[in-house]
Amino acid sequence: MKNSRDRMNLGFLASGRGTNMQAIIDACREGRLQASPVIVISNNAGSGALERANSEGIVACHLSSATHPDLIQLDRAMTETLLSHHVDLVILAGYMKKIGYQMLDAFRGRIINIHPSLLPKYGGTGMYGMKVHAAVIAAGETETGVTIHVVDRDYDQGPILAQRVIPVETGDTPESLAARVLDTEHAIYVDTLDKLISGEIRLPHV
Repeated sequence: MKNSRDRMNLGFLASGRGTNMQAIIDACREGRLQASPVIVISNNAGSGALERANSEGIVACHLSSATHPDLIQLDRAMTETLLSHHVDLVILAGYMKKIGYQMLDAFRGRIINIHPSLLPKYGGTGMYGMKVHAAVIAAGETETGVTIHVVDRDYDQGPILAQRVIPVETGDTPESLAARVLDTEHAIYVDTLDKLISGEIRLPHV
């Protein structure tokens, strides 16, 4: 995936701590990714993601129903903010809201998400965070994993770009499984972005 500049501009959407985002920012700063993190948007004014953006000198922006009660206007504001910062790729890093149609159209095939299971298993509405890990354990699964996928109009339904398998160990709790999955998330997100930037993985038209 190439653009007219030497480095790809990354825009992040995050709701919580932003640890996946931080792993990507670190890889950019260390030269492991030929990309520049240019803006972080959060629907949570007190999120760790915005704190991390501020500490890294990245534009931090709170946009939510608190700033834009009308969802169409919120969608437009988020889309225009990303476009104004010349974002090439939108990265969801624990973003807990559905992406609006305007953003989906403006960044068609250029919005990616990470999900803590081997999609299509344990995806869809209501399946996020600890709920996913609890469901995996309750079902007696012997393995789970991480999926990177393109975002489309349905939760967790977009084309899959990469997956990594993680064994479920005897005695695992949702918390212990979540910790191992998160470590893998950090690694696979950076690796997948590197392959997207180099062209080894190509974004499908969705």
